[in-house]
Amino acid sequence: MRRAGWLLALILLAPATAGAAMNTNGWGPRVGFSINPDQFVLGGQFIAGDVAPNIDLVPNLELGFGDHTTTIQMNLDMRYRFQLAHSPWTPYAGLGLGVAWFDFSDDGSETDVGGTIIGGARVPTKAGNQFFAEMRLGLGDVADWKFLVGWNFMH
Repeated sequence: MRRAGWLLALILLAPATAGAAMNTNGWGPRVGFSINPDQFVLGGQFIAGDVAPNIDLVPNLELGFGDHTTTIQMNLDMRYRFQLAHSPWTPYAGLGLGVAWFDFSDDGSETDVGGTIIGGARVPTKAGNQFFAEMRLGLGDVADWKFLVGWNFMH
């Protein structure tokens, strides 16, 4: 539990640290669903771009509802952006580390740590923001799969 507390503090401080050290690209909402637990998921993310060439740091927070469970999960993701010639789409792949708190309606609560393999793509809008779609494969004691879409308001 003590290790989870330190990880939680790191995740919460990451946006402030990232914003001070590099250009901040944007933030926005995310929505989707997870499998095992089967939940409706909503949340938000902060994008700190170009921590290295084509690499983004993306801390995010997700709330899950359903399957007799409420979930709060904080993630710290690192994603690599692939450049496609002659396409507005930017696919990405990455890894994440998350802390999840599960409140089971009939059996108490627990806090778990797990990893994530991430794949997705984003596309710019006419207003200069971005739409994205993402799939997340959970490793460890987090949701097995998540499918999310969202919006990034770019700075």
